[in-house]
Amino acid sequence: MVLIEDSILEAANMSEQELKVELAVLLYAQNRLSFGQARKLAGMSYFDFEKLLFDREIPAHYDVDEFKEDLKTIEKMHRGSRQ
Repeated sequence: MVLIEDSILEAANMSEQELKVELAVLLYAQNRLSFGQARKLAGMSYFDFEKLLFDREIPAHYDVDEFKEDLKTIEKMHRGSRQ
């Protein structure tokens, strides 16, 4: 856990939540956090974080590993729907 002094938040004129969102967006844009990690840090839903990135014209990072992970998720969902 990282603690940010209130004086820093006041100087930046930001709430703790706003700072988390900005940090999440920055780290995602720098490809230092995955979408899921950044979304979790920002405390936002999938669609809200996706819209925020779109509004700020930050492109999605989607590589082969993420594609494989998505395929696994789809398989699980498909198997679950047949039961």
